[in-house]
Amino acid sequence: MKFSVFYEMQIADPTREREAQLFRDCLEQCVLADQLGYHCVWEVEHHGLFEYSHSSAPEVFLSFVAARTSRIRIGHGVTLLPHRYNHPIRIAERVATLDILSGGRVNWGSGKSSSLVEQHAFENDLTTLHDQWLEAVEMIPRMWSADVFSHEGRFFKVPPTQIVPKPLQYPHPPMFAACSKPDSAAAVGRLGLGALNFAFGSDDYLTDKVREYRAAIDKSRPVGRQKNDHFACTPATLVLGDDRKAASYGLRGARFFAESLGKYYLSGTRPTGRLDVPRDFFSDGDLDDAMAMRNAPGSPVSSIVGDPACARETVARFVDIGVDELILVMQMGTVPHELVVESLRTFAEEVMPHFA
Repeated sequence: MKFSVFYEMQIADPTREREAQLFRDCLEQCVLADQLGYHCVWEVEHHGLFEYSHSSAPEVFLSFVAARTSRIRIGHGVTLLPHRYNHPIRIAERVATLDILSGGRVNWGSGKSSSLVEQHAFENDLTTLHDQWLEAVEMIPRMWSADVFSHEGRFFKVPPTQIVPKPLQYPHPPMFAACSKPDSAAAVGRLGLGALNFAFGSDDYLTDKVREYRAAIDKSRPVGRQKNDHFACTPATLVLGDDRKAASYGLRGARFFAESLGKYYLSGTRPTGRLDVPRDFFSDGDLDDAMAMRNAPGSPVSSIVGDPACARETVARFVDIGVDELILVMQMGTVPHELVVESLRTFAEEVMPHFA
């Protein structure tokens, strides 16, 4: 099992000053994660998702992380490929440059975004988003391998061009794709890509999803030159020595994360301004009920919240399911920076060694 950290750059009630401090805090957390032995820093690309995600330029943030660290891998989770967001040549160039400067530490994930805020802001053709992504994700690894690249497709026509630089990793950085829908893991597997999944549902549901992914990737025809059989999940996480404090802050943060996501991705609207989502702590009674549900038979496997003993029990469930990597969402909009730092240390020292 690999353990990584995930960044949306969330912030409840942003101001310019708090936003700037958020970026500095996240960089500090990533440097600490490198020192503590985490596997990878994964950073999203989103645009206009106020409070939910202020990470609109991950290539800049990840370059800072690469410069300040030495071991931890640098993950785009994900770059948006439909061409109104990014032309595939620019993605190939930026990822290769980051791979060189990081010493070959890049993991590259791609996606297309299902948020109407982003889709409309960039004037995308919503009926062709998947097909645009698929054509681009097939083009980019060929750019990294061809001396002279050319392409004649439905959305892109590239005359013979030398795409430089080439990535340090050969034949290319490990390739991943976002899996936001229940049936998308198998579709990603059929392309030979690693799967980046939200963590939700029961143990049986997630086990079936992993099984379908493995069956698909076994028969895959990879879009790149290298198959990447790797299934990752992103559970909301806060692990502290004090079980109740971890649950109080962690479940509050997980609720902010989930309900903010729902406003942008599930509501069918384009929210602006402060999100109408709860930000307060659970009542004592509701917190007692939520804590009792952790790791109970039939409970969802979606968060790792509590003391180290509780966390180890939850991680063991993911191990039994067959997950390869847990990309821990500790940086949630209502969780203070100092608790994220404490959680990074506690998890690394008291949970990770049990699954080495």
